[in-house]
Amino acid sequence: MIRVLIADDETLMRAGIRLILENDPDITVAAEASDGRQAVELTRQHRIDVALLDIRMPGGDGLKAAEQIARTASVVMLTTFGEDSYVAQALKVGATGFLLKDTPPQELINAVRKAAAGEPILAPQITRRLIEKHLTEPDRGSAARARIDTLTETERNVLRLVGEGLSNAEIGEQLYMATGTVKAHISRILPKLECANRVQAAIVAHDAGLTRS
Repeated sequence: MIRVLIADDETLMRAGIRLILENDPDITVAAEASDGRQAVELTRQHRIDVALLDIRMPGGDGLKAAEQIARTASVVMLTTFGEDSYVAQALKVGATGFLLKDTPPQELINAVRKAAAGEPILAPQITRRLIEKHLTEPDRGSAARARIDTLTETERNVLRLVGEGLSNAEIGEQLYMATGTVKAHISRILPKLECANRVQAAIVAHDAGLTRS
């Protein structure tokens, strides 16, 4: 069972998200919070697997809460604000993903499942802008290439597929590895790249020119 926390200062928004998620038999909404401080405390109390956090809330915003919650749970920022600055900040503090509040119900359920598995989630329109922004910034490529010099050839191949958005199972199929082996490689890749999560590693892969996009 995937234990979810919903943090949003709008009661109706929390109720709507709960209704969507609890249609899935493998997901339970274990806690609800109306502000960032409460979200942090409830995550500790209820052994949360995935936290869905609004960006702007009273009592400590979602970004501040995400930085603490990401130490023990996967964090997905769920907001109406799609500005690049929020995306960059969310990823920097360790968020696994970033979705807009108009995300269709089934995509929200799928996102929670992916987050629980440690896989990155970004709304497609956000992904495109983020990658375009990073690819046009000067000197990012050389810095990223220096970072991947620490990786073995196998780790580079895994990182390339992470950068292309593949799941652990899909990476395993392409590289003829067990899913557990892929997870083990990723657990070694992240500290080598000084990345907090797969999304940050995917950006390094793009910056270093490993991916086709």
